[in-house]
Amino acid sequence: MKTSLIYMFLIQALLIVACNKQLDQLPTTSKNLETFLSNEKEAEEYIHAAYGKLQAKGLYGLYLPAIGEIPSDNTYDEVPANDAGMYGELDFFTTVPYNDILDSFWKSSYSAIQNANVVLNRIDKIKYAKESVKNNRTGEMKFIRALLYFNLVRTFGDVPLNTEETTDPNKYFGQGRTAADTVYAQIVKDLNEAIAVLPAKTEQSGRVIKTAAQALLGKVYLTLKDYPNAKTQLDAVRTSREHSLQSNITTLFDINNKSDKSNNEIIFAVQFASGINSNSEGSILFQQFSPSASQSGAKGHNLPTKELYRKYTAADLRKGTYVNLAASGSPYCNKYKKPPSTAPTADGGSNVVVLRYADVLLMLAEAENELSPAGFTVAADYLNEVRKRAIPSSRSNALTQADMRAAIDLERRLELVGEGHRWFDLVRTGAAVSVMNEWFAANGIRVTIDNHNLLMRIPQSQIDTDPAIKQNTGY
Repeated sequence: MKTSLIYMFLIQALLIVACNKQLDQLPTTSKNLETFLSNEKEAEEYIHAAYGKLQAKGLYGLYLPAIGEIPSDNTYDEVPANDAGMYGELDFFTTVPYNDILDSFWKSSYSAIQNANVVLNRIDKIKYAKESVKNNRTGEMKFIRALLYFNLVRTFGDVPLNTEETTDPNKYFGQGRTAADTVYAQIVKDLNEAIAVLPAKTEQSGRVIKTAAQALLGKVYLTLKDYPNAKTQLDAVRTSREHSLQSNITTLFDINNKSDKSNNEIIFAVQFASGINSNSEGSILFQQFSPSASQSGAKGHNLPTKELYRKYTAADLRKGTYVNLAASGSPYCNKYKKPPSTAPTADGGSNVVVLRYADVLLMLAEAENELSPAGFTVAADYLNEVRKRAIPSSRSNALTQADMRAAIDLERRLELVGEGHRWFDLVRTGAAVSVMNEWFAANGIRVTIDNHNLLMRIPQSQIDTDPAIKQNTGY
C-alpha cells in the first residue's frame, strides 16, 4: 500500500498537561487514536498536542521564519554551503526539489493540519462541562488550520486542501493541488467561524483569542487586496483595546516579558521554554540565527544584511535592540535571546511571535493608504504610532500615496525584521521581482529572478508519492 508524505496520516497523539495557567506543550505519552478522544480530558490533551505541532522544526521551530526572510533583502545566509546549502538555495533562488527546508515545512504543516482536523471532526460529539469552552477550542483549531494553510498557499500557491480527518491515505491519491482561490476561501471561512466563538481573553498564556483570528484574517484580506475587509478586521483588533504597543521597546522581546499576560503587544506566539523536558522544549533560533563562531554551534543562517542595519538611524531605539552587531561586525537579530549559561545554546526560551500589535497598526496603515489616494493622511497616524516609539521625535513626512507606500515598506522592515514577514510583504505588494533584482545588482550578485520565483518548488517527495501533484511552472 502507498503511504503519502503529504498528509502524515499516521498520527501519534502527543499528550500535554497544562499547569500554572501556561499552555504547557510537553509530550507525556502516546495512545491509539482510534480509541482516543472520547471525553473532555482526552480532547484537551489532543488540542494541546495540536499547539505543540507548531513547534516543529519545519514550522516555527526553525524553517518558517527563514522562509519568510532569507529570500528577501532583509536577511542572508552567512555561509551558503552550510547544512547542505539548503538556506543558501533560498538566498539565491536556486532551491532544488529535495531542499529539506521546503520538504519539512510541507510535511510538518500537513501533520499539524491533520491534528486540527481530528479535533474539529470529533469535538461536536464530545461532552464538555462548559459548552463555551468547547466552542473556544473549536475556534482555536480553526485558527491553527487557517494559519497553516495561509503559510502553505503563500509559499507554494495551489496546495492540496483537506478539512477532514483522514484514516485512509489512498482516498486522496490523484486529488492533486487545490486552486489557491479555493484554499483562501477555506481560510477565510475558518477564521470567520473562529472569530464567532473565540474569547476576548483566556486564562492560559499562549492560547488563541478572538483578536488573533481577526488580525490573521486582516492579513489574509490584505494579501488578497481586499482592503475594505482588511480594514474592518484590523480595526476590530485596534478598537478591542485588548492590545497596545509596549512603551519600553528595549524589553519587548525579553524572556521575562514574553507572556501575552504581561506583554499585551503579543497577539499570538508559539511557545518555547528553556530547561524543560531534558532541554527539548527550547527554541534553536538563537543558535541557528547567530553569526558563525559567535556562539556554540552557531550557523550564521538568516542574518540581517548590513544594508538593513544601516537603515536604522542613530536615534532609532531599535538599533542594537532589534538588530545588533556581533564582535565580527556581522549584524544579528536580537529578538531571539541567548539561553541561560546553564542551558545549551539550542535550548532558547524566546517565543516565536506570529502576530503582534505593531504589525496590526502597520497593516492598518497599508489598508487605509490603498483605499484612497488621500488615505495616506489617515495611514500616517498608524505609521507614526509605531515610528514614534522607536524615534520619539520622528514623524512621517509622506505627502502622497506613493510616498506612504514607501514609508510603510521601510517601517515594516525596521520593526518586524526577523519575524518572518519581509518576503511575504514583497510578494503581497508586487515588489518582489524589482526589489530583489535591484538588490542583487547593487551587491554585485549575479542573480536575477522573475515571476516564477514568487512561488517555491513543490517538494519532490510529494510528486513522487502522488504524480497528480505537479511542480510549479518555471521549475
